[in-house]
Amino acid sequence: MSLHQIAVSHSFLLSSRSAYTLNPLLFSKRNRFRISLSHSRFTSIKHRSFAVAVSDNGIFTSPELAKSFDFTSEERIYNWWLSQGYFRPKFDWESDPFVISMPPPNVTGSLHMGHAMFVTLEDIMVRYHRMRGRPTLWLPGTDHAGIATQLVVERMLASEGIKRVELGRDEFEKRVWEWKEKYGGTITNQIKRLGASCDWTRECFTLDEQLSRAVIEAFIRLHEKGLIYQGSYMVNWSPKLQTAVSDLEVEYSEEPGTLYYIKYRVAGGSRSDFLTIATTRPETLFGDVAIAVHPQDERYSKYVGKMAIVPMTYGRHVPIISDKYVDKDFGTGVLKISPGHDHNDYVLARKLGLPILNVMNKDGTLNEVAGLYCGLDRFEARKKLWSDLEETDLAVKMEPHSLRVPRSQRGGEVIEPLVSKQWFVTMQPLAEKALLAVEKGELTIIPERFEKIYNHWLTNIKDWCISRQLWWGHRIPVWYIVGNDCEGEYIVARSAEEALMKARDKYGKDVEVYQDPDVLDTWFSSALWPFSTLGWPDELAEDFKRFYPTTMLETGHDILFFWVARMVMMGIEFTGTVPFSYVYLHGLIRDSQGRKMSKTLGNVIDPLDTIKEFGTDALRFTLALGTSGQDLNLSTERLTANKAFTNKLWNAGKFLLQVLPNRDNVSGWQNIEACKFNTEGYLLRLPLPECWVVSKLHMLIDAVTESYNKFFFGDVGREIYDFFWGDFADWYIEASKARIYHSGDDSVALVAQTVLLYVFENILKLLHPFMPFVTEELWQALPNRREALIISSWPQTALPRSTDLVKRFENLQALEEKEVLALLSKLDLDNIHFADSPPEDAKQSVHLIASEGLEAYLPLADMVDISAEVQRLTKRLSKMQTEYEGLKARLNSPKFIEKAPKDVVRGVQEKAAEAEEKINLTKNRLALLKSTVMLSQ
Repeated sequence: MSLHQIAVSHSFLLSSRSAYTLNPLLFSKRNRFRISLSHSRFTSIKHRSFAVAVSDNGIFTSPELAKSFDFTSEERIYNWWLSQGYFRPKFDWESDPFVISMPPPNVTGSLHMGHAMFVTLEDIMVRYHRMRGRPTLWLPGTDHAGIATQLVVERMLASEGIKRVELGRDEFEKRVWEWKEKYGGTITNQIKRLGASCDWTRECFTLDEQLSRAVIEAFIRLHEKGLIYQGSYMVNWSPKLQTAVSDLEVEYSEEPGTLYYIKYRVAGGSRSDFLTIATTRPETLFGDVAIAVHPQDERYSKYVGKMAIVPMTYGRHVPIISDKYVDKDFGTGVLKISPGHDHNDYVLARKLGLPILNVMNKDGTLNEVAGLYCGLDRFEARKKLWSDLEETDLAVKMEPHSLRVPRSQRGGEVIEPLVSKQWFVTMQPLAEKALLAVEKGELTIIPERFEKIYNHWLTNIKDWCISRQLWWGHRIPVWYIVGNDCEGEYIVARSAEEALMKARDKYGKDVEVYQDPDVLDTWFSSALWPFSTLGWPDELAEDFKRFYPTTMLETGHDILFFWVARMVMMGIEFTGTVPFSYVYLHGLIRDSQGRKMSKTLGNVIDPLDTIKEFGTDALRFTLALGTSGQDLNLSTERLTANKAFTNKLWNAGKFLLQVLPNRDNVSGWQNIEACKFNTEGYLLRLPLPECWVVSKLHMLIDAVTESYNKFFFGDVGREIYDFFWGDFADWYIEASKARIYHSGDDSVALVAQTVLLYVFENILKLLHPFMPFVTEELWQALPNRREALIISSWPQTALPRSTDLVKRFENLQALEEKEVLALLSKLDLDNIHFADSPPEDAKQSVHLIASEGLEAYLPLADMVDISAEVQRLTKRLSKMQTEYEGLKARLNSPKFIEKAPKDVVRGVQEKAAEAEEKINLTKNRLALLKSTVMLSQ
């Protein structure tokens, strides 16, 4: 492998204080400079006066006046943005707007990390596109959250000794509205604390008059097309709330339970003729309508076609049938079919034409079908029934069994599968159009793998139960005739007045009507959110014409089917258009161990507490570094690291303000502003360190912009972080100090000042969508800011860069000592020579081995402490040999060679070969130096 050689024509002196670093003393033919890189040399620099300008309005604080960024200033900055109207879209008919509808949090909600995640990601998108010059609308709002809100208010009333039914519906609704006005803004204010740049003048609530009008219109149009119907079907029933709940509101947990084995005697047979059934819910046997066995189960084939006697029912008979649905290996291989209380049994009964028998009241007690057990709570009935079965010798045994228990997300109670009369939407015709939208590319789901889940759910979609037995929500726009017992006859109308008019036209002038007591599922109004919030059904509304369809829908992957797919279906149905072009799905936030956050585990991290300790910017940056669709483990270590990133930005800003010209230095600022980095000619005239950092910045702008456009936000964050910390702060700032403080040439200092400002202000722009507060604070502290950072223009892309000079500088970076770069930055390019072979005076040079076959020779002249150089190389050789032996040990391990991926093995082999080469070079250099010492002696 060929080696690049770097020879420096000036002389360098090895420090007597350390054998590892070069003493920054530079000697030339003309003069001698002392370059001091210690922090103390910069504290004496006169502080500039322009910090006063940014603090005059009481909003912003300069880094010159504050040791670190003060998190308490975040709210002041936010309110200033808000007061300036920066969150409102500046509409231009020639520009394509960028529009996001915020997933409406529950009005009862309190900020959690899920909210923090969606606010962060959506605000990143919005701030980016705002800076790109697009009319940008982020439309906020809250959801009335039917079940959750009713529960909260009922608990509040209970604390006053009041029951909901005692108040009556109208008074209860009044109390809920009062609660909403008093407490409903909590979640909104907390979202603002995260920096959400929403247009709050357009904030919506799902029970607003406009959105309620849209809900009624949607119901009526679906009903007119025959897509809404009423019927008795199996639903998830909450006995405590006494309402049907959606699948999303049911959480399943693995819990220890019991499997009960019960004898069912065969009618007409002897005492030995019975079937033993295993069940986890014996109380549902009162609803049995058949006993089933597998057709190929020879144990029970003789009983098929006969009748079985249901225990404790005074001899009620049910048929014994065979069906492939039965699992021969579960329990005893005999299945009791209770279609009124089991989802699978319900489907089987409808297929086989079996009757459906309900044994349970809406409050979870058993009804009259249960005979002597009528009125008992379902769990009390279970205990009593088993006791009675034991007394009658029908109980066989009990054994422990792990159960997957459905529980209410709201109250934690066990959900009861129950057949109930409800309103449903026929979904298949709607789903077909939604499937086609993805297939035709009208809708893009990010990440792409979720398309399969989307397609699977819509392909196997069931009708949607949209009615809820609550008082808080959108009342179903259906009216019945007073005195008419046939609820199959009803009137659908937009108002009570219209319903009464229709009823009297059909049934006579004396008829009276009453409205269906149920309300619509909260998800029904949420499904209309992207267009109801913009004025639909008034398609001539200005916002609807300007901003619909929207651009992006960002939410958690866990509600892809329950909300996202329904919005797609409803958007196509009512507007003829997919309601958004992209769906971006984020993952769940877990604790540092990858566990789901829960109060039980005690691992819930409060965003507001996190903000107080680490700042909003550090929290946002941490959350945004995740990958779309994948869960993120949140740890204190990550937050601490990103808080340090905030401080590093602040300190960089502090340094810039110290070295830039005074505000009143008009000519100095004119010279800085005259520098333009958008031409290749100007770029190539810059000294090497400046050309390198500006080229790297221009590359970064292109890479980051592309990543923003592809929604690769994790890549954006990492790319900016690496450039700022690794290239700008650690390398260029250090290089600039020598040029500004010790060059003795104002033109050299001016170039460094100009580049510092140019690179830093562009870093602030690129980083602003992620970390809006600290970037705006720093931006406002810089002189001559003509506008706020939030509305500044995005950096131009495709700017010139020199890849050759970047590579040349990176060769210098590959040297071990960072101080060398600060020293080399003092040299003109003529003093640095790149060659393919060592210089003639190589034996009298300090020899540094860099990575990838790069060597540097720094002339020693007559001022070198060769003994110190020998010590340095000896230690270096020992370290390299240790690393080499570790690599060889891995390669000599058969287990590693067999199990490790081929590219990993190849990488280790390459590292070992490179390490061996470096060891040989170092040994040769040590031998030369030692011989030099011997000759001198």
